[in-house]
Formats: sequence, C-alpha cells, structure tokens
Amino acid sequence: MKTNLLDYDLPALTEHFAQMGEKPFRARQVMRWIHQGGAENFDEMTDLAKSLRAKLNEKAIVGIPALMTSQESRDGTRKWLLDVGTGNGVETVFIPETERGTLCISSQVGCALECTFCSTGRQGFNRNLTAAEIIGQLWWANKALGVTPKNERVISNVVMMGMGEPMANYDNVVTALSIMLDDHGYGLSRRRVTVSTSGMVPQMDRLKDDMPVAMAVSLHASNDAVRDQIVPLNKKYPLKELMAACRRYLAKAPRDFITFEYVMLDGINDKAEHARELLELVKDVPCKFNLIPFNPFPNSGYERSSGENIRIFRDILQQAGLVVTVRKTRGDDIDAACGQLAGQVKDKTRRQQKWQQIYMESR
Repeated sequence: MKTNLLDYDLPALTEHFAQMGEKPFRARQVMRWIHQGGAENFDEMTDLAKSLRAKLNEKAIVGIPALMTSQESRDGTRKWLLDVGTGNGVETVFIPETERGTLCISSQVGCALECTFCSTGRQGFNRNLTAAEIIGQLWWANKALGVTPKNERVISNVVMMGMGEPMANYDNVVTALSIMLDDHGYGLSRRRVTVSTSGMVPQMDRLKDDMPVAMAVSLHASNDAVRDQIVPLNKKYPLKELMAACRRYLAKAPRDFITFEYVMLDGINDKAEHARELLELVKDVPCKFNLIPFNPFPNSGYERSSGENIRIFRDILQQAGLVVTVRKTRGDDIDAACGQLAGQVKDKTRRQQKWQQIYMESR
C-alpha cells in the first residue's frame, strides 16, 4: 500500500525520506511542492531527481479528498463536501471578509459529543479524520480559491470549527496544525490558526505545550445546570475546571485572551441573569465573547434569540468592559453557518464507543 505523504508534517517527512536514503532537504522540497505548489503528483516536482520521482511514484501518493459537491452562498460563503471514503463526506467552509479569508475545517466524520443545538451532533459519529484528510481540506480550498490580485493566498486564517471535536482527534489535529504553521507548508501565524473545543481539559493542557495556537471555547452557558443540558461534556469537565484550564492555556497562547463562543438560544441561555453570571464566571480569564445567533436546522427544538435579547445580553457584557462581537450569520442559505454543518455520515453506531474512549483517555 502506498504511503500518503499528506499525512506527514516536516519532521515525520524528513524521517520518512531518511529511511528511503534521501537527504533532509528533499523532504523540504517535496513539502513545498505539495502544500505551496499544489502538486498532486511527483512528476510535477521538476527539481527532484528523476530517480527520486520514480521512487516516490512507486511508494507514495499525494492523496487529496475528492470533491462531492460545491455550493456558494448569496454572501460569497463557499461550502465543499469532500469525500473521505466509505460513503462519508465532510464539509469545509470558506468565509470571505474584507480584511481576511477564513477557512473552517472539519476534524471528524460527525461528532460524538452530542451538543443538542448542533446539526453535526445529530448526525452521529463515524471516525476521526486522518491528518491527510484534515490538511487536505486546506490543500483543496487553496487550489480552488487561487490567489489574490497581489499574488497572496486568499486564505489567511484557519479555524478548526467544522464537523467534530478537534481535541477528540488530538494527534492527527496536531500534525495538521504543524503543517499549517510550517514555513515549508502554509506558513500561517499561530495567531491566525484557531482550535475550538467544547472543553476537553486534558487535551487543552497538552496543546498548550505541544502546539499553542489561538484557542476558542464553545461555552454556550453561564452555569453548570444549563451547560450540562446542552453540552453534555460539561458533566465530565464542569465550568470550574474549564476556566482553570483556560487560565493555564493563556500562559503559552499566542493571543492574550480566550475566545468564548456562545450560541444564543431563545429562553435557554439568553437572559440578562445569564449575562451577569458570565461576568462572574470569567472574571479571572482574559477573554472576548463571540455571540452566535442560533442557526436553525430541521427538528432542532430551539429558536434563535430575539435581536433585542441579544442586544441586551451584549450590552451587559460590554458595559463590564468585555470585548463582545455578534457573529454575522454567513452562508445559512446553503447550511454553511455555525452549527449547521452535517456532511454525509454513515455508520452512526460508534458514538457510544467514542464516548467511552474519550472518557478513558481523559482520566
């Protein structure tokens, strides 16, 4: 079976080439060809010796996920469904803005965490994505979008906020992050790469030491009673533990704040009393809040908070000195907005198995 070189960051690729009897600079060349040049086959890599190209053609591939569908929203948001085999597809979303272009990447086929307001969580769980399938989304989007008139990449920011819980696929996510940050890969700044988690505390501590990038926490509640209900992971890592993990992470984070994501659910977590509880909860955690109007999906059981309730909630936080944004709803006409990604997930029977694995690995 041929080796997919998309699975390797530079240290691993260098070791792989050493085992082939090749020098380290060859690994750097190949990495640049794949991730900067968008090369899909080794014959494109014209500065490699013919003998090396022949060896690579025999033993390796650049295995990119195939496109299943492509959609474009009225607001310019683009969504791709990429084939990851056995009838499964994952969704990747590009959000164009005036000063930046953000790619939202998936880390799993489905999700095992069952957050009740999230369409992805309703789809069940199939498996973790490989490092190649994660970084392949960035490779594919870069190729599809091309460059700006100034010959700059369209994608300036990456957020691990697509399908799945990134921290539940830790090793593969870290490998993909390594490629994103490497100057021979995509050369992205740690400040421009964000990992979002629902609150897997041990993995947050590991990421702090292994690959500190910007951190976003899917908070969504101001007290344990509400969060237990809508984010079941909270029963294992309650808010007190999560806030302590946030403070520890900031010691090495590239940004001096944690971003708290907070979906606004009518009558559930959007009252003035909830906003005041948040002020007490985060008083020792430098942070900013991103309030997300709930994006409906069929049979969700939730409604979006009213504009007035969102405004009052925002004002309470802002008047206390916090930085607060209300996320614009982007791509909802193609189901590309936050919480709407569903992809194509087969074999939904593995959710409980994954839950048990998460529990055991985190003990």
